Amino acid sequence: MYKTKKRGIVGVVITIIIIVLLVIFTNSNVNQLTYLQDICNVFVMPIQNGFTYLKNKISGNDAFFADMDTLKAENEELKQKNSELEQSLRELEIIKAENETLKEYVNLKDKYADYNAIPADVINRDISNYSSTIVINVGSEDGIKTDMTVIADSGLVGHIISVTNHTAKVQTIVDTASAVTAKMSTTDDSIVVQGTLESKSTLRATFIPTDAVVLEGDSIETSGIGGIYPKGIHIGTIREVINTSNITDRYALVDTAVDFNKLNTVLVITNSVSE
Repeated sequence: MYKTKKRGIVGVVITIIIIVLLVIFTNSNVNQLTYLQDICNVFVMPIQNGFTYLKNKISGNDAFFADMDTLKAENEELKQKNSELEQSLRELEIIKAENETLKEYVNLKDKYADYNAIPADVINRDISNYSSTIVINVGSEDGIKTDMTVIADSGLVGHIISVTNHTAKVQTIVDTASAVTAKMSTTDDSIVVQGTLESKSTLRATFIPTDAVVLEGDSIETSGIGGIYPKGIHIGTIREVINTSNITDRYALVDTAVDFNKLNTVLVITNSVSE
């Protein structure tokens, strides 16, 4: 009986203590609670982080993040390799262009082996309705002089009209101020071809002998008369014959062999080998 009463008193005391503590905590300052929470966090957070690590370990999340790091590194490596490949491709394109230019030079040299000639690149052009000139990257220091003939793989380009130390200006045969003494390959009759205002790929053939038979498709070549152009250089092909009421006024339209819009490589004939 005594023990039972003692236990009851103890229970009441514990209950009172709990109630008092609850009241104290309930009425405590917020800062004090925050301080208590911080103390709890010091002990609780390491445990919580440990549980999180174990959870990730078990579920394989750590492997996921490791794989992400690996993929990121591999992506950077692939970007670097791609940049290197693009650079190599550009270098190959440059080499290819240089090889094509060298091939053109060799073809020109072989085709016009009867002449001493200097290869050159077109570095500027002035193609308008009233003039048609180009600038090449060789000049007086390379042995270039005015009135030298300029040719391309497909035929006659023009002649040198001015020279600097390292460049030269060429009046092309499609310039309206240009006149080339030529001949028709089939009949060997002499004519004069000049540039036109209508087209930079068409020449006008005039001074056709009245008894000459002019054939469409006939080849036109330099005659060697006039003191500038050597004989036998291809100029173009007769496209059309224009007859007039007066036969002395008839003329023909000649398509140039050289495409002046795409002209990049030329040879400057310095002199004939036979000279």
